[in-house]
Amino acid sequence: MFSLAGKSVLVTGGSKGIGRGIASVFAAAGANVAIGARSQADLDSAVASLGDLGSGKVIGIAVDVSDRDSCTAMAAAVVEAFAGLDVLCANAGIFPDAPLQTMTPDQLAVVLDVNVKGTVYSVQACLDALIESGRGRIVLTSSITGPITGFPGWSHYGASKAAQLGFMRTAAIELAPHKITVNAVLPGNIFTEGLADLGEDYLAGMARAIPAGALGTPEDIGYAAAFLASDEAGYITGQAIAVDGGQVLPESPDAVMP
Repeated sequence: MFSLAGKSVLVTGGSKGIGRGIASVFAAAGANVAIGARSQADLDSAVASLGDLGSGKVIGIAVDVSDRDSCTAMAAAVVEAFAGLDVLCANAGIFPDAPLQTMTPDQLAVVLDVNVKGTVYSVQACLDALIESGRGRIVLTSSITGPITGFPGWSHYGASKAAQLGFMRTAAIELAPHKITVNAVLPGNIFTEGLADLGEDYLAGMARAIPAGALGTPEDIGYAAAFLASDEAGYITGQAIAVDGGQVLPESPDAVMP
């Protein structure tokens, strides 16, 4: 079940962190995977490390998802390389810190441009190919921050992640006649490169606040995305799935069982 071998998949923001984890799961499943990211060096590194995971091809495409023309060129490159596109994982996103009291218009704009406009532009760019597929799948990477929780300094980020879910619900309705599903994964605390320098004590404290007792891995998000991209998930659309080890469940830290 859940065979993805031979499917063509595009993962934006796929050169690092959660995006790289998503790309690795699809590659290991035998899909043809295109990774979109800004840095050519990061793309080259990701392609080199993922290329031998499965039977499919892995390619990298430089893109700025906040630019609609760049997204259009990215989609065209994927279709040319793989003769079509079956799955879009719109994962690209940024999360700079900016307290609300001092947040500048530019700080707000850049987060909304990448996280919200970048999602919409990526979907628009891929639509023709996904319709042609006859079983297109769109998986958005949102977050528990914004739709479910909040965190100081991330009001603009939280707003952008909640906006993705508003977009998802209407897009799911509009695209259903084309047999395209649109869903979202909401990661909790995931161990990525950005957390590695915080120290063992800090990471252990984060893990203690999660009922599962550990931070998630980028691959944990990839497995959820792979399920939503499968043929078997064809009757699921417009849904948001928290992948967080139960992080949002406790009423207080005391509710987490030892």
